[in-house]
Amino acid sequence: MPAASATTRRCILTAGYDLRTLKVSKMIHRVFADIVLVLHFAFVAFVVLGLVLVLVGGALRWRWVRNPWFRWCHVLGILIVFLHAWAGIRCPLTILEIELRTRAGETTYTGGFIAHWMHELLFFDAPPWFFTVAYTIFGGLVAASWFLVRPRRMRITR
Repeated sequence: MPAASATTRRCILTAGYDLRTLKVSKMIHRVFADIVLVLHFAFVAFVVLGLVLVLVGGALRWRWVRNPWFRWCHVLGILIVFLHAWAGIRCPLTILEIELRTRAGETTYTGGFIAHWMHELLFFDAPPWFFTVAYTIFGGLVAASWFLVRPRRMRITR
């Protein structure tokens, strides 16, 4: 039986895809996975630091921490986390990042420095009940901050 040509072997190995196209596709998926990770980190930072800033700003009488738009966005953010935790739904950003990394061909974490440390800060192993309890306590603190540092009323202009 004659040996297969290099082109035939390449087509068999890549299921008909050009290797350059496959590499670009994997690179795009990895870049989007990193973007999702950055957005996820920003969301977590907004929720966690938002509470700290509300409490500190209330004590120091910072006017902007009473901004109703900021406060409603903050409450909505923790409410989404709280509801996902109690419903047993995995975070959609986590699911999306994992899917993108899988499509990029990554089996373990292999990103750059920033991506590595953001990943280490966001994800650690603990039983699911731990996160549900933590999110519930944090949600309670956010609710308490609503009464401790009252937001200004929204002004509707006509």
